[in-house]
Amino acid sequence: MTSAIIVAAGRGTRMGPNIDKLFLEVCGAPVVAHTWERFDEAECIDEIVVVVRDGLQSDFEELAEKLELEKPFRFAAGGKERQDSVWNGLQALSASTEIVAIQDAARPCTTSELIEATVDAARQMGAAVAAQRVTDTIKQSDDGQIIARHLDRSRLWAVQTPQTFRVDVIQRALGAVRDKGLLVTDDTAACELIGQPVRLIESAKPNPKVTVPADLHFIELLLR
Repeated sequence: MTSAIIVAAGRGTRMGPNIDKLFLEVCGAPVVAHTWERFDEAECIDEIVVVVRDGLQSDFEELAEKLELEKPFRFAAGGKERQDSVWNGLQALSASTEIVAIQDAARPCTTSELIEATVDAARQMGAAVAAQRVTDTIKQSDDGQIIARHLDRSRLWAVQTPQTFRVDVIQRALGAVRDKGLLVTDDTAACELIGQPVRLIESAKPNPKVTVPADLHFIELLLR
């Protein structure tokens, strides 16, 4: 069985105070609705776990009633950090799940082809991540004001989601993070900790995440 975890427990502080970006409307539906539907429509996904913040489960239940969902789904409680939310999502998976695709709820343009490509790669290697080559010239600054050095962009990738794994791999990786009391910004960083190779799957189409208000205009254009 292949499952998806949609991480919808973040607070999105860069969007502004008292704004839940996941429920901002774009193309006639909340951002998270588009993300959920993408995974519901993906043939390679058998079930979905949505990780939500305390106090918002009723909002997600109402949303689920409005969407014409085909895949079975359940909710898991969000944690203090993203890695805690993912861990809670892993505990909610069906026992028969072998592959899990972990997705940011605020990334609504992910294609079924990209989801399937990460699933296939994770089945072969153990871990895979959607990513795009860095095209801008990249500089490093040590103080945030002056350029310290030039970085070779030909070796740089911007990682996205889905980040897809064999379940035993990501459980072992996040377990190591928890045991060491570390904080990681994404799930592939946990794999690096245990020496697990992660296959890069290049996104053929834009796969942006809603982070600031201006992102909504671009995402609406892509969805249309």
